[in-house]
Amino acid sequence: MKRQTIQSGIYLIIDPSMEEEILFAKLNLIVKEKIAAIQVWDNFKEDQNIEELLLKIYEKASPNNIPIIINNRWELLKQSPLDGIHFDEIPENFNDIKKEINRDIIAGITCNNELSIIEYAEKHQFDYISFCSMFPSKTANSCELVVFETVQKAKNIFNGKIFLAGGIDLGNIENLSQLNYDGIAVVSGIMSAENPSENIKMYHQKIKK
Repeated sequence: MKRQTIQSGIYLIIDPSMEEEILFAKLNLIVKEKIAAIQVWDNFKEDQNIEELLLKIYEKASPNNIPIIINNRWELLKQSPLDGIHFDEIPENFNDIKKEINRDIIAGITCNNELSIIEYAEKHQFDYISFCSMFPSKTANSCELVVFETVQKAKNIFNGKIFLAGGIDLGNIENLSQLNYDGIAVVSGIMSAENPSENIKMYHQKIKK
């Protein structure tokens, strides 16, 4: 089977604990725009029907060929049609995980300044890596700040897509212009916007081509 791939551009991260009515009102607008992927952050409410919510998100995005990626909880890929998994750190026995899922998936991982994580992603044929955090950020407060030199070295190690994440907004994205990257990961810059469609268009204008 042909391996799935992830496109360049805007990688949107959504918070599943957001009020569902607001979440889907925003998604109705977002899925009409050009989005590389939507990651569902591992931040579910205790009483949430996770599988039902994920299916609704998938059904909203799938007609527009936007991959839905789950954060960390790879077991959910066994009983849902989601497209991939994003790990916050190197997983144990990734080959065993792939066997359990038993279908073609997109795989990505968060990187910091450790080249060993980039090397791991290349060795295990991950589709993308995401550097966090490029700038100080409330939503990426567990990430150390990434040295630009690390991102520059990554292209010589990793053959997949390279995304930049953490604190990126319309005011500072141009500071990344010296870097060789494929897209940016955004949370509040889109999800907190009154008009997410307009913000997506503005980000596309500023992403380095």
